[in-house]
Amino acid sequence: MTTMLKTELTKNLLGLDKPPSETKVVVAMSGGVDSSVVAGLMKMNGYQVIGMTLQLYDYAQINKKPGTCCAGQDIYDAKRVSEKLDIDHYVLNYESKFKNEVIEKFADSYLRGETPIPCVNCNQTVKFRDLFESAKNLKADALITGHYVKKIIDNNISKMYRPKDLNRDQTYFLFATTQEQLNYLHFPLGDLPKEETRIIAKKLNLEVADKPDSQDICFVPDGKQNDFNENIFVKVRSTGKLIESKLDVNTGVVTFEKGEYGVSPGQACVFYKPDQAGIRVLGGGWIRATE
Repeated sequence: MTTMLKTELTKNLLGLDKPPSETKVVVAMSGGVDSSVVAGLMKMNGYQVIGMTLQLYDYAQINKKPGTCCAGQDIYDAKRVSEKLDIDHYVLNYESKFKNEVIEKFADSYLRGETPIPCVNCNQTVKFRDLFESAKNLKADALITGHYVKKIIDNNISKMYRPKDLNRDQTYFLFATTQEQLNYLHFPLGDLPKEETRIIAKKLNLEVADKPDSQDICFVPDGKQNDFNENIFVKVRSTGKLIESKLDVNTGVVTFEKGEYGVSPGQACVFYKPDQAGIRVLGGGWIRATE
């Protein structure tokens, strides 16, 4: 069992120059097992802990979906964990900001023919930027998250490294973290394998100990991105060209996965099929590929 589960309460695990009892920390709580364990570790080691959850969307079809973050069921789970640990918990409504900063930029990126990674943009903007400001407003000494990342201070400079559990490495999603943010952030799970995180959750009797990990884009219901795309691509489809294309996956002539493929405005693309003329799609058009 990790020594972090309970250490001498006079030792500050965060490397700050005062005892935990005088150290106020904000824990970003998504309702998942990782952030819940982080909150538990901070509480057990004597810190003044405040849990903070951002409500980022409120889609009815997502509310009961396990393994997402920052929506109905997950907010409820974060609240239950906070009550179990006897810590203060705040829910901040950031739906409007999340829509403007993440969802709309995600849609715009697709419309340009790109493949966006909304988690990076979310961490850059809503999560770290706004959580950072909220934690500072509460006069917290540190912002704690459940990311699997190592932070090492070298010559008084905070640096980010890959975690012990490389299968859970989240450094890629945090590449845009600023130096100021990194100085303020702490990642207690950087030295733990995921299996041990779940063991700690069970030791703390947290109901989220066996909760599934988040896998899909959080605001896409049940991971059905094509259904989500039906809504955000209306503008393009009203003027573009949509072709139903049957792809023979055995020939290898077209090596695209099943899905939809966009052509950026001002460009053209030709899809070839065996013994047939190529299908030419002008900029703004879409090919829907099926097996």
